[in-house]
Amino acid sequence: MFRRARLRYALLGLTILGACPAAAAPSEVPGVEAVWRTPPARPALHVDPARLPGRAETLAALNYVARSQIAAMAGTPIALSTGSNLSQMSSNWVAATFYVGAARLARVSDDPEILRFLTGIGEHYNYSLRGARSPVTMLNADDLAIGDLYAELYARRRQEGVLMPLRQRLDWQVPHLARSKDSPALIWWWIDAMFMAPPVFARMSALTGDPKYVLAADKEWRRTADRLWVPEQRLFLRDERFRDRKSANGAPIYWSRANGWAIAGLARWLESAPADLAGRDTYIAMYRQLAARLAELQQPDGLWRASLLDPKAFPEAETSGSAFHVYGLAWGINHGLIDRKTYLPHVRRGWAALNRQILPNGLVGAAQKTGDQPVATRADEVGLYSSGAYLLAGLEIMDLSGAPQALPEPEPSQDPAELIARTTPLPPPPATIVGAAETQRREEEMQATRALAYDPATLGRPSTVERLALPPADQQRPRAVARFAPDRLDDLLWENDRVAHRIYGPALEAKEPPSGSGIDVWAKRVRWPFMDRQLKFPNYHVDRGEGLDFYDVGRGRGAGGLGIWHDNKLWTSRNFAAHRIEASGGEVARFEVDYRPWPVDVVRKVWETRRFELPLGSNFTRIVSTLQSDTAAPLIVGVGISKRKAGADAGNVTRDAARGRLTFWEPQDPEHGSLGLAILVDPALVQGFAEDADNYLILLRVEPGKPFVYYMGSAWDRGLDYRTREAWEQAVARQQTEFRAR
Repeated sequence: MFRRARLRYALLGLTILGACPAAAAPSEVPGVEAVWRTPPARPALHVDPARLPGRAETLAALNYVARSQIAAMAGTPIALSTGSNLSQMSSNWVAATFYVGAARLARVSDDPEILRFLTGIGEHYNYSLRGARSPVTMLNADDLAIGDLYAELYARRRQEGVLMPLRQRLDWQVPHLARSKDSPALIWWWIDAMFMAPPVFARMSALTGDPKYVLAADKEWRRTADRLWVPEQRLFLRDERFRDRKSANGAPIYWSRANGWAIAGLARWLESAPADLAGRDTYIAMYRQLAARLAELQQPDGLWRASLLDPKAFPEAETSGSAFHVYGLAWGINHGLIDRKTYLPHVRRGWAALNRQILPNGLVGAAQKTGDQPVATRADEVGLYSSGAYLLAGLEIMDLSGAPQALPEPEPSQDPAELIARTTPLPPPPATIVGAAETQRREEEMQATRALAYDPATLGRPSTVERLALPPADQQRPRAVARFAPDRLDDLLWENDRVAHRIYGPALEAKEPPSGSGIDVWAKRVRWPFMDRQLKFPNYHVDRGEGLDFYDVGRGRGAGGLGIWHDNKLWTSRNFAAHRIEASGGEVARFEVDYRPWPVDVVRKVWETRRFELPLGSNFTRIVSTLQSDTAAPLIVGVGISKRKAGADAGNVTRDAARGRLTFWEPQDPEHGSLGLAILVDPALVQGFAEDADNYLILLRVEPGKPFVYYMGSAWDRGLDYRTREAWEQAVARQQTEFRAR
């Protein structure tokens, strides 16, 4: 067994001391270790709050602090467990905060060893994350912080395996973050989490083009803000325990570093979250209020005290919160969110004060230790998170002489192959390779490996899913179509430039007795018709680039099917029996179907003629239903939406009798996203709402033989129009209706 104090894991050139008698001493290890452990020369540090330092002057300071921190980390043995590491190379949040700043610095630094070191970290941890031992730890935001490094390296390398473990973890988290119903416990229950996790989700969406990550993070961010943001103070609580807790002096406890995590997390979130994210202005408003409050609380020496509202409790210098505050304020100036004239003096004083805390070894001193609240801090205490925050602050200081920057910021471009090779450490050959003959044999082995191995990079990635071929150019135009499909067991299909649906006909009824009169919903992301081409594949439930059918009508009403509500039960027809297509291929699709008589218990029979009309540019099909019966008594009609569950998540249903609306935002399908569904009816007919095992229902009172009108609509959060529940419900509220039967 090795003693932990003697362990040093191989980090792409570092050896494991104590692993074997022949292990090299640190001074003999070739390549990266010697470079990383070499302390840099100390430049002059800017300590004059009256002037803004030059770009080159600031960059020299940032390179110095970064290389000093790297030297300290590379010279410290790595513990087997990374959870409590405070000064070593690690995959925990402590080290990850330094990587965030160092990765941004590596974009502009002329020192390639910073990027080389960060690449070595990623390789050492196999681009993986901590927390695999339980579901709770798999949701821990702290363990996602290193994901920013992996996102950065992927952006600059575009190596698929770099992003794969992170994306797998985020995919697992998304359904929990995107849960439709609030829970008593938060996932991100402490404000530090806003720095650790949301920016990683936003970057994943930016890098992959899949909005599910940023949308899921947005939901949990808002839940956390609802609990921890205190509008009266314009500050964040660290967590809910501090809502009524007071310091020894009787002051509320608002921790400096907690609010540093918050303002830095907001900045990084806004850098990557899309410009059209619903509610983005809420984050900007919160950022501005927090920035203004922090400026008020800056102390005369340019720093902030650990307890923001009780500076006398811990009157000594503290840099971990202060560095984040300087970063957040400078970032806001650079991105045009706060006034330069008002806030620049605060930034200058803060930056000069931080530089006065740089220790002789190049590390940022006066850094409060890890914890959850303000405590006393010594001048010689250091923390990797303080170094990372200092780097972020300095990078914004460098940009203060430039023009305002637009948001969101683009991801970095892929590096040239030469730079990728130069900044990617390679492991040394095995210790058994000794002598010219063995070296030659090893080289021949490596050549054979390169020549004989299957290489997806040159051959391309084979797809198991055949994608839809584009239609001819003259068919790539929006139009509304309806088609009776005897080739699909008499399905009747209709779609326009936004939505696609189908109902089921007599041939399917004969083949599949469980089929019925529910309305199917297809998800589409193109403006031209695609259903016919998608149906040419036996498995049309697979997304082939233009959309798919992942909706399961089952025994329910789907999206707007109806039945007769009697004796607390819904009585429904079978498949349509006859059809008549009146318009297709132009501005509107219009058709009519008949449903044969069906029993309502033993008291009566009902039959129906239903007319469908879908115009271009709308998510809503207008339906005119005429119900006939063998008795003249009024009917209670239930127009329904099928229920859906994903684990404990049952989606969000909204009932509004006054406006005649029933809406349902389905729980997220991990692979395909969510559908939004809506039924709009004449409020004068509404009798209330009901539900059965399969459906949510809006109940209408209608007269046999008298046509009535309703609308059914749908949206897909991965389509082209409505990406969130909020956007869909706003569209539902705006939808124009005409309930007179024409």
